[in-house]
Amino acid sequence: MKLISVCVGLPREVTWKGKQVATGIFKQPVAGRVMMRSLNLDGDKQADLTVHGGAEKAVYAYPMEHYAYWERELPDEELPWGAFGENLTIEGLSEATVNIGDRFRIGTAEVMVTQPRFPCFKLNLKFGRDDIVQRFLISRLSGIYFSVVREGEVGAGDAIELLSRDENNITVADIVQIYVREADRDLVRRAVRVPALAASLKTYFQQQIE
Repeated sequence: MKLISVCVGLPREVTWKGKQVATGIFKQPVAGRVMMRSLNLDGDKQADLTVHGGAEKAVYAYPMEHYAYWERELPDEELPWGAFGENLTIEGLSEATVNIGDRFRIGTAEVMVTQPRFPCFKLNLKFGRDDIVQRFLISRLSGIYFSVVREGEVGAGDAIELLSRDENNITVADIVQIYVREADRDLVRRAVRVPALAASLKTYFQQQIE
């Protein structure tokens, strides 16, 4: 498991459908080592903190293996690392094999898996088309959000080391399945008992049960 690229970006104002929108979705790979802090990476910020960022969405990672799928789906698009707004382009982790609550060491930082990504309209804005959010959900290639357990420096080429595996065995892919209402009630009940699951998703899933 390996860190392929570190990508950051500051919010900018762009025009989308005749309106000015502030977004931090435009990320660029950076050279050298970058400090990963409790709420983001140095040089990176989120524009709308009501739905982006925070301790449970401090760092967003996207598997490099998913890029082959998107190159087939979007043959006319240039897809450099960071194209999906990720902070970390990673190799060797997937939504189907990583549990909510799993902990990893990357460089000198330690992170914990908290949730998948469910994109807002700004992913459409990023690609300049209206169908990307829907296609992203259909793909089930959500990527992985981390909280930062221990701040530290990260850089492209760092190994990603599994420190502990959450014993509840609820994967990131399971959470996506619950979110799109394709899961049985038992899986939903198990998911809301996972301490590391993002609070907003626990509330949403509890409402599904009730």
